Amino acid sequence: MGRRAAAHLTDEAAPDRRTRTPRAVVTAACATALLTGAAVLTAPANAVPEPAPATEPAAAAAPREAVAACGDGSYQAEAVLNGSTWTARRGSSTVYTGGDMRAAMQAAVNSLTSGRTSKERVVVRGSGSIAAGSRVSLPSYTVLDVCGTINVTGSGSGDQAPVYARGARDIEVQHLNLTGTPLYGVFMRNVQNVVLGQIDMRLSRGLGVRIDNRGDTSQWTRNVRIDNVYVSGASSHAVETYGVDGLTIGTVTARNVGESGLLLNQTINATVTKVDADGAGAGTGYAAFRMANRNGRVGSGYPTNIRVGEVIAKGGGRGVFCVSESGGAAIDRVTLSNTGNNAILIENCYNVNIAAQSGSVSGGGEIRLAARSEFPNNRDITVQNLTVTNSAIRESPCGENTTFRNNRLVNSREDIC
Repeated sequence: MGRRAAAHLTDEAAPDRRTRTPRAVVTAACATALLTGAAVLTAPANAVPEPAPATEPAAAAAPREAVAACGDGSYQAEAVLNGSTWTARRGSSTVYTGGDMRAAMQAAVNSLTSGRTSKERVVVRGSGSIAAGSRVSLPSYTVLDVCGTINVTGSGSGDQAPVYARGARDIEVQHLNLTGTPLYGVFMRNVQNVVLGQIDMRLSRGLGVRIDNRGDTSQWTRNVRIDNVYVSGASSHAVETYGVDGLTIGTVTARNVGESGLLLNQTINATVTKVDADGAGAGTGYAAFRMANRNGRVGSGYPTNIRVGEVIAKGGGRGVFCVSESGGAAIDRVTLSNTGNNAILIENCYNVNIAAQSGSVSGGGEIRLAARSEFPNNRDITVQNLTVTNSAIRESPCGENTTFRNNRLVNSREDIC
């Protein structure tokens, strides 16, 4: 077991604010301290200082060009609504006329140069409906810019989505506004070099964005960039990845989604600027930000390769959740309040740094380090720089090389090893 810092208690009743003498930590057993005032955890005066951790770079923002207005710039094909009629054109050629938005969009996409090796762009001008059991398929080297709202209606099954790509590369969705009941808003499988720009989904069912490699798990989905995604009302996750190598996310905003705000499964080399979730996963074990299924595992190790700038969670299920042999993660800042389940749960994870810069946990469920018997125990976990108010920190069972450092407890208790 790693060395833990002893509690350094500030006596708020004393007018000169003198501190109490710190007590020695017994590292072989767990000790429980109920702190009714404010406490700052620091190393005992006679302890050998913990070596300073290597400073992790702050998560960088997704690389962004200036966001152009929807539809601006050159394009090779378009689908335009006039009255109740959709018309798809490539240059002077009309490739579709009728009342079906999906058919018009697909016809415009299909009119692009066959076998192209550079991107060509389709602009959609107008709003309409698409059935949940259908899709618009994007082949390689396609840019889609939707200037209007797609309302998804009805029900369906399988991997249907109004924006769909499989086995393709160099795909870009510049703007997308979506409402209704999709199975998935965006579904991409075994893809490379994907850019999602400004995505807004105000749903009443379904999953927002799913990008994975589950068609051929021997190959990673590679180089995915998501600039800004807002998802509300989804019955599942706002954004989920599985089997992605190279992920850059600007901001994921999740409001009252049924499961996670951002869920990373078996994803490596990821940089996320911000996850902002309110009411994500209420009544469930999901979290504003969740890592699962060996997320962050590179080869057989867990070097730091998942870098998150900030996680905000209000209400919902959990705040931050790492599980099932995941790790290699550093989260710079957390602001977690009144979560219905654990504010933070670290379960069978390795090399995870919580609040590398700063953070707060207020009310809601406790901060918990736990383990299941079917996986190796927690290892190399750091929980630091937190102000914990009306909550608790608990570790059971004892992990290997766990560090609790510089945590200030306000009306909160601690039960660590």
